[in-house]
Amino acid sequence: MKQVVISGSGLFTPPHGISNEALVESFNAYVDMFNLENAGLIEQGHVEALSYSSCEFIEKASGIKHRYVMVKEGILDPEVMMPLIPERSSDELSMQAEIGVEAALMALKQAELKAEQIDLVIVACAYTQRAYPAMAIEIQRALGTRGYGYDMQVACSSATFAIVAAANAIATGSASRVLVINPEICSAQVNYRDRDSHFIFGDVATAVVLEEQSLVAPNKGFTILSSRCFTDYSNNIRSNFGFLNRCDPSSAHQADKLFHQQGRKVFKELLPMIYQHLDEHLAEQSLTPQSFKRLWLHQANINMNLFVVKKLLGDEVAPEQAPVVLDEYANTASAGSVIAFHQYSADFNAGDLGLLSSFGAGYSIGSVILQKR
Repeated sequence: MKQVVISGSGLFTPPHGISNEALVESFNAYVDMFNLENAGLIEQGHVEALSYSSCEFIEKASGIKHRYVMVKEGILDPEVMMPLIPERSSDELSMQAEIGVEAALMALKQAELKAEQIDLVIVACAYTQRAYPAMAIEIQRALGTRGYGYDMQVACSSATFAIVAAANAIATGSASRVLVINPEICSAQVNYRDRDSHFIFGDVATAVVLEEQSLVAPNKGFTILSSRCFTDYSNNIRSNFGFLNRCDPSSAHQADKLFHQQGRKVFKELLPMIYQHLDEHLAEQSLTPQSFKRLWLHQANINMNLFVVKKLLGDEVAPEQAPVVLDEYANTASAGSVIAFHQYSADFNAGDLGLLSSFGAGYSIGSVILQKR
């Protein structure tokens, strides 16, 4: 089997930022409106009064302080509370493809490649803006890559699963150079009227280039030593949005068509799966957690990440061993671990090991062991 190298990465950050303070002010204004409009029903016990959110609650629950969004208009308006994104014509590049192209160009530049040298594009993200043609094919045309492309969705594990699929394509000879792109416009699937989740997500796009090792200059990039994927069905993180929604107008716009979760169940059930998955993956490679210079973990919740890190490395863990980016970017679904990799991999020396891992809805867990060349 051919060795595979990650030779470049890219990160596109959207133009607009929203602080916790701004989000809380908007949410609490909505709470006041709702409670006033439903005062009679609330007093009679037929409707439950809504409670305020707070910056303290958000940061304690998630570690998130800020997020970036592609379109800010509408999100902070208590009467709208969603991004007002104009629909583009069929002849225009979709917004997701547009930000995917930006991240891809950065990754290509770092890899010192031209788009026409790529022969496979995989777009992997939590949601795709259009059903078909595949966004990967849309991006393939926009960039001018060769070969073929396809989309895949495994929620927050989409990036790691796509890296594994790309590495397998190279290892078996069906591709030689692959772009894996993660364009996440999560703000469109946030229920900004839900106190428990109105703060969770942000928008971003990431990309990585994978190449057959013989095509890459010596000492450049990270060799993929091993990878492992796992799924186990759960209803606890869910979005029921889909093309069949329009066929039942009575429920087409209900809250379950947006992101929703049972956070306590997720925490209780998913964490043991993550520990077991990583323990088994490392044991297969005769490695220990201490073998790694850095863990690039999924960026969903600071408390979950801390549990994982402490389980692996103990209580005395330096911040740079498992860098956090969710404080600035929030949860960016599949892109979070790739953001961490992109921002915190330049200081690696030849032979240093790193672990790229994601986990989330499905349940799904992906892990990739990397070694600096």
